[in-house]
Amino acid sequence: MSKYDDLKFPFCEDESKFEKLAKIGQGTFGEVFKARDRKTKRLVAMKKVLMENEKEGFPITALREIKILQLLKNENVVNLLEICRTKVTPYNRFKSTFYLVFEFCEHDLAGLLSNVNVKFTLGEIKKVMQQLLNGLYFIHSNKILHRDMKAANILITKNGVLKLADFGLARAFSVSSKGLRYTNRVVTLWYRPPELLLGERNYGPAIDQWGAGCIMAEMWTRSPIMQGNTEQHQLQLISQLCGSITPEVWPGVEKLELYDKLELPKGQKRKVKERLKHYMKDQYALDLLDRLLCLDPVKRIDTDSALNHDFFWNDPMPCDLTPMLSRHGTSMFEYLAPPRRRVAAHPHQPPPKQQANPDQHFERIF
Repeated sequence: MSKYDDLKFPFCEDESKFEKLAKIGQGTFGEVFKARDRKTKRLVAMKKVLMENEKEGFPITALREIKILQLLKNENVVNLLEICRTKVTPYNRFKSTFYLVFEFCEHDLAGLLSNVNVKFTLGEIKKVMQQLLNGLYFIHSNKILHRDMKAANILITKNGVLKLADFGLARAFSVSSKGLRYTNRVVTLWYRPPELLLGERNYGPAIDQWGAGCIMAEMWTRSPIMQGNTEQHQLQLISQLCGSITPEVWPGVEKLELYDKLELPKGQKRKVKERLKHYMKDQYALDLLDRLLCLDPVKRIDTDSALNHDFFWNDPMPCDLTPMLSRHGTSMFEYLAPPRRRVAAHPHQPPPKQQANPDQHFERIF
């Protein structure tokens, strides 16, 4: 019996049952490979578990991810199939390499958005956001925070099914326990909500909702809308878009640890709708985005209310992504995309027209 049997997950003692085909990702906690089961020919994604920093035992981050994914079985959450490891030999100093084996998804959202030939209609954007919010609704209902919402962690299959992925930073939360203090060093900087940047350690699902708002805007702008270099810079960009962070718009913000330690822009008006209306022509879309990017996490729209927003219930209705995706024969992942050139865009001008070049990838500084 394996000492990992308590994980109650299929465990394979021989990683060689899979043929690695290509590296498709590089995350904080390990590389990701496209692979094929030699026996069944099924395509899978293999996430290598980094063991270098572990003096003994299995990394706690990987254990947490496995246990969380045991709980989260939903169409819009990536499915963990099994765990495998390399055989112990003198050649690897009797140290195994472990892999988490997932169902294979052909694309990630960042890869799709980095290719100018992938064009989403409004109905298709609605379908992406509807599935994203449905996935968040499910994990939040199961008292799990994702804590790393970004376009690269949103997978999409060739059949148009969206999957939340990379639960390496995810953790359980409790609504009733006010005294719990989580780390605020989570969420990729460009998608990090203002409460975490200001030092909040007692937070909830609203942090994922902010990330969903950033991703929603990215569906039109085609690149992250607030690309800060530091926490201070990120807060400046947030203030310039969402208005100055003050106790008047966010009661209690002055109690956060870093509120008086960081320079917060004064006198900034909220410009979410004004600055994005040139990209997002749909008024319902602008309204939902405005509610997702609410500075005060208490007032930020939750997943249930977001799914019931008029954005999803007016023409064009959310529509199947399969026909659009079927026109693109190769997988698109952020890791495989060429470096994207930066294009400055004035907030009061419409986005520049892009040339129809299949190899062109771009990034817009908003």
